[in-house]
Amino acid sequence: MEDNNRNLILATVLSFLVILVWYTVFAPEPVSDQPSGQPLTEQSVGDQPLVPATTATAPAADLGTEPAPAEPAGRVAIQSPAVVGSISLVGARIDDLLLTRYQETQDEGSPNVRLLSPSSATADDRMSVDAAQYKPYYAVYGWTPGPGIDPALVPTPATVWQLESGETLAPGQPVTLAWDNGAGQIFRRTFALDDNYLFTISQSLENNGDAEFSAAPYGIIARHGRPDTQNFFVLHEGVVGMHDGTLIERKYKAVADLDPIAREGRAEVYEVSGNGWIGFTDKYWMTTLAPAPGQAFTAVVKYAEGADIYQTEARFPMQTVQPGTQLTADSYLFAGAKVWEVLRDYEETPGIAGFVDAIDWGWFYFLTKPIFQLLHWLHGIIGNMGWAIIALTFVLKTLVFPLARKSYISMAKMKELQPQMEEIKARTGDDRMKFQREVMELYKREKVNPAAGCLPILLQIPIFFSLYKVIFVTIELRHAPWIGWVQDLSAPDPSSLLNLFGLLPYAAPAQGTLLHSLSLPALAILLGISMWMQQRLNPAPTDPTQKMIFAWMPWIFMFMLGGFASGLVLYWITNNTITILQQYTIMSMHGARPDLFGNIKSSIPTRKRASDKGAGK
Repeated sequence: MEDNNRNLILATVLSFLVILVWYTVFAPEPVSDQPSGQPLTEQSVGDQPLVPATTATAPAADLGTEPAPAEPAGRVAIQSPAVVGSISLVGARIDDLLLTRYQETQDEGSPNVRLLSPSSATADDRMSVDAAQYKPYYAVYGWTPGPGIDPALVPTPATVWQLESGETLAPGQPVTLAWDNGAGQIFRRTFALDDNYLFTISQSLENNGDAEFSAAPYGIIARHGRPDTQNFFVLHEGVVGMHDGTLIERKYKAVADLDPIAREGRAEVYEVSGNGWIGFTDKYWMTTLAPAPGQAFTAVVKYAEGADIYQTEARFPMQTVQPGTQLTADSYLFAGAKVWEVLRDYEETPGIAGFVDAIDWGWFYFLTKPIFQLLHWLHGIIGNMGWAIIALTFVLKTLVFPLARKSYISMAKMKELQPQMEEIKARTGDDRMKFQREVMELYKREKVNPAAGCLPILLQIPIFFSLYKVIFVTIELRHAPWIGWVQDLSAPDPSSLLNLFGLLPYAAPAQGTLLHSLSLPALAILLGISMWMQQRLNPAPTDPTQKMIFAWMPWIFMFMLGGFASGLVLYWITNNTITILQQYTIMSMHGARPDLFGNIKSSIPTRKRASDKGAGK
């Protein structure tokens, strides 16, 4: 079984190296505390977003000089099964939003996740909670005046709007805000909300004046300061969008490092002809502007260095409103959790193309997507994500079973060839080249593939990484319980051998730390045991170096994977257990039953007796 062991060691070492690189390179870093294509102004405006410039001859208003309202302007409450918050009448902006279905931690009484927060100019005591501890992050809409139109005649992010209809924004209960410029034009903004996270915003311009009035609507998502991100290489946090079927991803650092464009500050511009959306994504949450399907627009990614504002925009074409007529522009705002099922439904209605790709599926998306969909389906049947992961492992092992069966049959045949290999070894003596040549001729004559034993293990690497991605980035795994002490499959196993798994009266090391990984959580120990049992299906190698590697590998993996998500470790334990059963059964059926207990006994070091030592002289 020398070749079997060598193949297994090679595959295991390769797996270990991949895990080591993954754990080392991808480890988290410490968290540190226009509508028609016209360029934007580059001036700093304090805690206001940068707005599209008007024209080359009519500069944008300096919002920093606009007086703040003497009295708090007021707010319109938002209330739905998924979100609560409020809309500020200053700028008619959505800047106060909590996600009611998600808490910051699993601790009892933990607050709901806050997605959007106001700037100091719009914060007041009528918000859902005090948001002073959060950086400003909000969506605001407006109009860019056309050529020859006084900028004072269009609303700005500092304009105070009036509530015209409705009281509380809720599903089936829209609200309309209005602003009269005093020159014959009335601007209205109607907000509607569904049961999840999609706002429908209708901006209208009614021209009651004597002359035509040109303007272009826009939407802005402004994020003040770089947010605290996890800084994982494998996780995208920053700008996300879709440009006519092409995914846009820019990390915050990349946005801040954009090349300056004349009068645009640091910006990147995409002309979208039919379908697209643009915004910001966190690991689990997202805020995006989504024009109506088929609507051409200009998507802009921008960073204002002086104000430290990250900004995405959807600018619509300039339009002219004749006297006595009205112009309406509809668009969508998604502000909520990246739930796969919800995003998929929004792809169907209202037709936001490629919205599911806002989830960071990674390089192995061709595996990650179907694996998640299968896991999601299994969870819908079973009702528990931990058992769904176990069921998923059985399904995946069934799919690769033909390859595994071929591998184990090959291993059984190699065991049958052991006597002939021993004869070759005795005949060739110390001539290793001749030995290898005759062994390969034997394999060829008997139609045995010595590398077949590696294939099932090597195949697990892309599956492992894909499942890692699924567990790491999808919100469906966040705070998902399994049994007993495992109450969050997206987090490391919280148990620890250092306190005898909770029996001793002191806490285990904090999750996610190196000390926690080294403290041997319960699932990590089970993983090490399952790998050790899997190795015992074959006799230990005779080569001392190989034997040492073989002996230490399960326990190295046990320490390495102790800090991984418990759902991933659960998958690996289940995979090892199924592999043991498959290999033992198939090889037994072909007359090469592994001597499992004999191999276990021979792998345990024993102290030689004195008489044995004397006999060996």
